[in-house]
Amino acid sequence: MKRIEVLSPRLANQIAAGEVVERPANVVKELVENSLDAGANRIEVDVEQGGVKLIRIRDNGFGIEKSDLPLSLSRHATSKIKDLDDLESVQSLGFRGEALASIASVSRLVLSSHEQESDDAWQVQAEGRDMATEVKPCAHPVGTTIEMRDLFFNTPARRKFLRTEKTEFNHLEEVVKRMALSRYDVSFQLRHNQKVIHSLRPCTSEFDREKRVASLLSAQFMKEAVSIDMEGAGLKLWGWVGLPTFSRSQADMQYFFVNGRIVRDKLVAHAIRQAYQDVLYHGRHSAFVLYLELDPALVDVNVHPTKHEVRFRDGRLVHDFLFRSLHKALGAVRPETPEADANLHAQPQVSGIAAGEFAGQNNMPLQPAQATGNPWQSHYTPQTIAPGQVQEQMQGYGQLHSSASDNGPGSSQPMPNMNAMPTMSVDNNGEQVVPPLGYAIAQLHGVFILAQNEHGMVVVDMHAAHERITYERLKTAYDEQGITSQPLLVPETIHVSQEQADEAEQHEQDLIKLGFKLERLGPETLVIRQMPVLLRNANSEALVVKVLEDYRQHGGSRHMTEFRNEVLSSMACHGSVRANRQLTLAEMNGLLRDMEITERSGQCNHGRPTWTQLSMKELDKLFMRGQ
Repeated sequence: MKRIEVLSPRLANQIAAGEVVERPANVVKELVENSLDAGANRIEVDVEQGGVKLIRIRDNGFGIEKSDLPLSLSRHATSKIKDLDDLESVQSLGFRGEALASIASVSRLVLSSHEQESDDAWQVQAEGRDMATEVKPCAHPVGTTIEMRDLFFNTPARRKFLRTEKTEFNHLEEVVKRMALSRYDVSFQLRHNQKVIHSLRPCTSEFDREKRVASLLSAQFMKEAVSIDMEGAGLKLWGWVGLPTFSRSQADMQYFFVNGRIVRDKLVAHAIRQAYQDVLYHGRHSAFVLYLELDPALVDVNVHPTKHEVRFRDGRLVHDFLFRSLHKALGAVRPETPEADANLHAQPQVSGIAAGEFAGQNNMPLQPAQATGNPWQSHYTPQTIAPGQVQEQMQGYGQLHSSASDNGPGSSQPMPNMNAMPTMSVDNNGEQVVPPLGYAIAQLHGVFILAQNEHGMVVVDMHAAHERITYERLKTAYDEQGITSQPLLVPETIHVSQEQADEAEQHEQDLIKLGFKLERLGPETLVIRQMPVLLRNANSEALVVKVLEDYRQHGGSRHMTEFRNEVLSSMACHGSVRANRQLTLAEMNGLLRDMEITERSGQCNHGRPTWTQLSMKELDKLFMRGQ
C-alpha cells in the first residue's frame, strides 16, 4: 500500500475544476454570478474562439479589497457565508468559494479590482500553478475585471473534449441569456471575436421586460404567451407561459428560476408537464419563462456542485401550487378580439404544424377570458350535463353514440346548443360586434366549418372542436358529482414495497377521497377493498402501485386523474360529431359559440389544433392582390 499524502493545492484545485469547469460556458456562469453578487448593474462579457482563448468579464460592482485578492483565488474562501445558519438560507448565487480557485488552476487568470471605498486599484494573477500569488497596482475603474486565457492549457486531455468554436459559443451564449433573464435590472453586453452579439439595457417597466424576453427568445414567443402572476401560501409565481400553439420539438425554451437562480428540477418539470397534459401534442415541448419566489429557508440550493438542482422543504406544496397556477392560466384562454402591439410583436409567420406551430391561430391572439364584456354571450346558453348523466355514460358509453359510418349526410343526431342562428350582437355604443370566431358560411366535405369574422376566414375541424367541448363538460360534471367507489366482489391482495405500504397508511383518507379503500395486511402486503367506479376495468394492482409511487415521490397523486381523463377523453371522442355529418348553419354557429366559452378550445384532447385563421392580408397574398 502506498502512503497517504495530502494533495498539492494545484492538484486539489484541478480535481475541483472537474466538477465546476467543464467548458467555457461554466466559467462565464461562475464569474457572472460573482458580478451579480457584487451588486453590479452593468456586466460586459468579451470572448474569443468560443471562450477557449479568452473570457473577459467586467462589472461595476463594489470591488474586492486589496488584502482579499489573494484569498479570492484560494479554495473554499468566500465572503457570502460565515456559518451553518447562512448555508441553510442562502440568498446569494455563489457561496461555495471554489470557483475562482478551480478556474485559476486550469487557465491563465488575471483579476483586477477597484474597491468603491479605495483610491487605488490592484491586480492578482495565477497561471495554473500553486496558489502563490502576487498583488500589484493597476489602473482600473470601480468594479472588477476577470480575464481568463487559454482554458485547459495545462490539462490537454480535458481540452480534447471541447467541441467546435461555434458549439462552445452557443453554450456560452445560452448562459448569458439565462443571466439576462434572471436580472432585468442589470445591463448585459456580449461580444464574440470583437462582434457585439447582445446589448441589453436595464428594464424599468413591464414593457421593457417583455421586450428583453422577445429579443432573447423570439417575438413570436411573446406574441403567443400568457402572462402569469399568482401568489399564495408564501409562494409567488410570475412570468410567461407559451400557449400550446407555440410548442417546440425540443425543450430549448424552458427557463425556470427559483429566487433568481435558474434550475432544472424534476418536481418542477413534472408539475409543468401535468399542466400541459391534454393540450400539447405528443412529442412536443412547452415553452415558458417562469419565476418562483419563496423564503430562502424553504429551499436547499446546496445539493449539486453547479447548483442547477434544488430541494424544496415542502415539495408537495410547491408542486400543487405550480400545477394549479399554470392549469388555471392555460384554461382561462379563450378566442378574443386581438389587441395588436406593433412596437413589440413582429408580423406573425405562417409555418404550420410541420414547423411546430399552429401558426394559423396566431393571427387572432388568444387572451384570458373576461368575466364581462362579451356581448354575444347574451344570445347563448351553454349546454349542461345533468347529474347522473356522466355515471350513466360510464356504464357503456360505447353504445351511446352511433359509429362514424352512421353519421352520414342527413343524420339527425343532435348537436348541443344549435337551436337557432345567433343574431348580431350590439355593444354599449350601439355598434354591431362580430364574435371572435365569426359566423359560419359553409361546410367543407363534411369535415371543416368555414366561418367569416372581422379579420378574414376561420377554418374549424368540427370533430376536434366538438371533442374538446364534450371532454371539458364531462370533466366538469364528473368533478361536481364526486368520485364514486364500489366494493370489490373479491378483495384483491397485492404485494408492494414497505415504503409504498407506509404511504398507503399515511394517506388513507386522501386515498378514500380518490375512491380507493386499502388495508394493510403485512409489512409489504395490501388488500384492495374498493375501487373508483370509473376505473373498474383498469388493472387495479398496477393503478394502486402507481398512485402510491406518486405519493412517495411527489407527496400526491395525479395518476388516477390522468387515468380518469383518458376514459373521459375516449368517451368524448366517441360522443363527438363525426366526419361526413352534414350540419345546418345554426348547428355550425352553435359549435362556434361553444368553442368561445370552452376552456382549452384551441386544441382537441390529443393536442391537435381545432381551428385556424386566414387573414385578408394572407388571402390577398395568395392571389397576388395589390402587387
